[in-house]
Amino acid sequence: MTVDLERTHLNLLLDIRSIITMYYFEFGKDYYFPGERHNFWEMVYVDKGEIEVLADTKRYSLKQGGLIFHKPNEFHSFTTMHGKAPNVIVLTFDCDSNMMNNFAEKVFQLDSEQRNQMARIISEGANAFAFPFGYPLIRKINQPIGSEQLLKCYLETFLILLLRDGASNDHGRAPLLMPKEKDEGMLLSTIVALMEERLSSQLSLAEISNTLHIANTKLKELFKRHTGKTIMEYYANMKIEKAKLLIREDAHNFTEISRQLGFSSVHYFSKAFKRATGMSPSEYAKSVKARSGIQQGAF
Repeated sequence: MTVDLERTHLNLLLDIRSIITMYYFEFGKDYYFPGERHNFWEMVYVDKGEIEVLADTKRYSLKQGGLIFHKPNEFHSFTTMHGKAPNVIVLTFDCDSNMMNNFAEKVFQLDSEQRNQMARIISEGANAFAFPFGYPLIRKINQPIGSEQLLKCYLETFLILLLRDGASNDHGRAPLLMPKEKDEGMLLSTIVALMEERLSSQLSLAEISNTLHIANTKLKELFKRHTGKTIMEYYANMKIEKAKLLIREDAHNFTEISRQLGFSSVHYFSKAFKRATGMSPSEYAKSVKARSGIQQGAF
């Protein structure tokens, strides 16, 4: 006997079918984008540094972790602030859902879980398309299976989480974390803060373990599970990211930067930098200068 059961069709809050651009910009300290308008949504997130955004006639200051949406046909521009070189994620997409109106003229400050979700979007974007991202996006020939669908899912999930968080805050309710998740999140933040304090020297796994009174094995397992990297890989990457920031701010020479970041010599610093970025420090500095100044239609 064939049974024909009634289907429950799922209500889809958001449906993103196309992405126009996806960028991870590392701007110089004096960067200025003169502005544009277009008929699709744009999401601008400050990963590091601080920028001032103009949206039609309103100005917003976005610090690290800040996010703003530009609705279709809204004029927008931005400039760096306080001589700091920012890292900025820009993602543009089509979405016809009326729910997107909840993002118009709002600035969000992302919490750690929302920042992790943003990182997943960029990571999956790099799985699907050639990185660094350009326009138009170039599909990788050997994409991991389902990478573009995962990218769509991650982006839609991120937007829904923002909507939920807004609804929760509107009713005076804070998002709840399970005790274990909260404790692990606090420990992860403590480890990263310790590494940031020690960027000017060398830090070993044993020192972190002794300082925090936590076994090496537990530290390694927790950090790898939450970040996808080992502690030492993450620490080395933090030094390179700090070096890139110092180069873009153009206040120190390479010898001074290598010393500030605890490298034994500028030669060793240059080798580590090129291994991580594919460019020498001088090549990276030239690429920043080539991107600096006014660049019409950069987004």
